[in-house]
Amino acid sequence: MSLIIKKRENMLTNEQVQKFQDIYRKRFGKEISKEDALEKGIKLVRLMEIIYKPITEKDLEMLKKRRKEIKDKLALKR
Repeated sequence: MSLIIKKRENMLTNEQVQKFQDIYRKRFGKEISKEDALEKGIKLVRLMEIIYKPITEKDLEMLKKRRKEIKDKLALKR
């Protein structure tokens, strides 16, 4: 296990690791060890931490405005 994984071992409970093993078995049709499940689970959680960013009210309003502008432009072209 890598140093990063060792530092984050307490990130997942035994129950979560077991559930990850169950989901992995159902999805891919093969068993993985507790150690592999822990490593893959931690990597998945870390990936989500990196890429998931909740949208703020301000960003949501900007997105709505942009979508409306695009919709209006498309309607004008018709």
